[in-house]
Amino acid sequence: MRDWSGGTAMTYCVGLYLEDGLVMLADTRTNAGVDNIATFSKMHVFEKPGERVIVAMTAGNLAISQAVVNMITEGVEDPETGHIETIYTVPSMFRAAQLVGDTIRKIYKTDGEAMQAQNVRFDVSIILGGQLKGRTMRLFHIYSAGNFIQATADTPFLQIGENKYGKPILDRAATHQTALTDGIKLCLVSMDSTLRSNLTVGLPVDLLVYKKDSFQVAMQRRIGEDDPYFKMIRQRWSSALRKAYRAIPAPDWGV
Repeated sequence: MRDWSGGTAMTYCVGLYLEDGLVMLADTRTNAGVDNIATFSKMHVFEKPGERVIVAMTAGNLAISQAVVNMITEGVEDPETGHIETIYTVPSMFRAAQLVGDTIRKIYKTDGEAMQAQNVRFDVSIILGGQLKGRTMRLFHIYSAGNFIQATADTPFLQIGENKYGKPILDRAATHQTALTDGIKLCLVSMDSTLRSNLTVGLPVDLLVYKKDSFQVAMQRRIGEDDPYFKMIRQRWSSALRKAYRAIPAPDWGV
């Protein structure tokens, strides 16, 4: 039996589904108590340049997340056909989401009862995005039950983990027509809002940009405390909020 209790990825991950591509951002903090903080990458890239790019970002129990990533990489057997399918052999992004969901259910069937006996909650959620050659670019949110939803032009972003602090800026500013460079700014502002308000989310963060129909990663970057662009974003966003607050007229309520 696996040790499922050693680490919870109290994460913030966000994915933007834009007309020109995908922007995906994930923090790296994992904790198993206030005195046991570690850094684990929660962004996993499965790429065959010119043929497919699939990116998974994970939140929840770290052991479950790692098991899912390992199984979809090594292969999951279809009980009816005996065929081994991996994230590198799926024919579409929809099938990739199904494979991840099937894998989550398989892990629950194997270990869910043992986890419950140890009072460990079966908790995992995954954002899965990408594109295969000849197929449509897609972005999914896959839940602990193995079911999933898809981002659309009307709902162009998905979040997992500690999403409440970073959601307001996305609600106000993110659209399907947002440019990729503006999408990067939005994701970083959203992440900064979360970092300031929740200590279970922490630097460094992993950023990835995918341009639609390119079938290769356009940019992948780890951003730490000393990254000059992120420092500028944090300072200027704080300053802009203070200026906007001060510019709003005070209420004329006879206080």
